[in-house]
Formats: sequence, C-alpha cells, structure tokens
Amino acid sequence: MQSIEHPFKALVLGSSGTIGAAFVQALQNSPGCSQVVGVSRASHAGFALEDEKGLEHVAAQEKGKGPFSVIVDATGALTIDGQGPEKRLAALNASQLARAFEVNAIGRALILKHFIDLLPRQGRCLFAVLSARVGSLSDNKLGGWYGYRASKAAGNMFLQTAAIESHRTRPEAVFAALQPGTVPSKLSAPFQSGHATVAADDSVAGLLKAIDKLEARAQAWFIDYQGSTIDW
Repeated sequence: MQSIEHPFKALVLGSSGTIGAAFVQALQNSPGCSQVVGVSRASHAGFALEDEKGLEHVAAQEKGKGPFSVIVDATGALTIDGQGPEKRLAALNASQLARAFEVNAIGRALILKHFIDLLPRQGRCLFAVLSARVGSLSDNKLGGWYGYRASKAAGNMFLQTAAIESHRTRPEAVFAALQPGTVPSKLSAPFQSGHATVAADDSVAGLLKAIDKLEARAQAWFIDYQGSTIDW
C-alpha cells in the first residue's frame, strides 16, 4: 500500500474466511504495515452481523489499537441457514429474504456505523468492503439470485451513502466495494460450475493494487480484482 503513509495499521473484519484470511496475509506482507488485526466470530465473542451490541463492543475494543489506515470488511454470506440463492420468483419467501438483508445489507450498515470511526481523521485511508458483481443493477443480464442480488445492491447503497457523509470529516478517505471474482472455497463450491476461478491470494493482490490507485472523492468506488470499474 504505497499510497498510505508508513507505518500504518490495518483491520480485517471476517478474517477467518477464505478471502479475509488472504487479506490478513497480504497486509502482513505489505511494506509499511506495522500491524494487522483480524476480527472474526472465532477471535472476538459477540462479533455477529445480526448483533449490533456485539459489533459496537468489538469496535470499542479495537479502537484503542488504532487508528487503522486500512479497514477491510470481508463479511457477508451467499448461503444462509442452509439456503442458497433463489433462482425463480416462485422460490421466494419472506423469512429467507429478511435473513439475506439482515446479513448482507443491515450487517454492512452496522459495520459502517461502528467501525468508520476507527479510521484516522487526517491523511489518506481506505475502507473497503467485499461486494459482488451480481449486486450491480446495470450488470444484471441473467436474473435469478433474488435475495443475494438485492441485499448486495442494498449493501452497496449503504456504502455509497456513508462515503458521501464521511467525506465531510475525512476528505482523504477512499471507500470501495470490491468484486473478488469466483474464489474457490467451501462456500462457493456449489456455484463454481461454468465460472472461471481465481485463487484467493491472486484476487486479494489484485484488489489491493487496484485500491491503492483510487483517488479520494465524495462517493464510493465499485471495482473488481483486475482493477476495472463496475457500474452500480
């Protein structure tokens, strides 16, 4: 992360997942990074996207270790409570849709609410979140995956709106939604058929390189691991 003033500290939320763990490793190997703090359900009791009090507690717990010039939110889920994405309207049910939004949209909003304050007030800093290309309204050519698409799009809107507000007090902060590609993992295994895959380490290396080049502005970016911009 050459664009960040050295030395800097980094915080990775969802660090026990395949992509989160790859972010931890890459940042640990990044010149100028003095400390990487990983947060997950395993390492921090109460860290759950459905539990605002737990998120607030973890944020307060980690604030004393900061500020963190790089924060990566690698949380989110495709399969929830054993249910994968719906392919047809007839498969929709209110409970499953509510859970998708609880995890991928409301959970993202609460993380933004409680963890943005861990960024420094001055100097360039980054807040990046894992998103998905299927969360792009303009890129939706195939349909299906109703709850996942909609919850990811809503999560992107929370990020965009938070970026606009945060620019007033942190004008050098960069906010970005990240499309990592199809990374092989236990969670993505049922959905890899017909899709080219990219190793987690390669995906994260590409994302960090792309993020490093982004300019601070009063809105968020939406990019993929190859550095290409994705339309909202």
